[in-house]
Amino acid sequence: QVQLMESGGGLVQAGGSLRLSCAASGNIVRPSIMGWYRQAPGKQRELVASITSASVINYADSVKGRFTILRDNSKNMVYLQMNSLKPEDTAVYYCNYRRLVLLNGFWGQGTQVTVSS
Repeated sequence: QVQLMESGGGLVQAGGSLRLSCAASGNIVRPSIMGWYRQAPGKQRELVASITSASVINYADSVKGRFTILRDNSKNMVYLQMNSLKPEDTAVYYCNYRRLVLLNGFWGQGTQVTVSS
């Protein structure tokens, strides 16, 4: 089992910044991938950014150049630095952990990010 705890969400004006954190605990093994997903009302959950334990990174096109994902393997933490936020970034953001050899992973409870125009 793996437990994930997100923090750092909130309300920010367009153009502002937020930093999300996710603390992972439990049976954390490598190689693995940790990622941030988001789900806006009435929409499907989508990948925002992911990073493997070897620091291979992937971003959604909509956040490239604005968001940065970071991972600290020694602390089992993953971060999402979000700059130049837009109203369309408003969503519940979820942290995910998955072993690379498996298809399914674990989810955090989510943290709300609201960007006002």
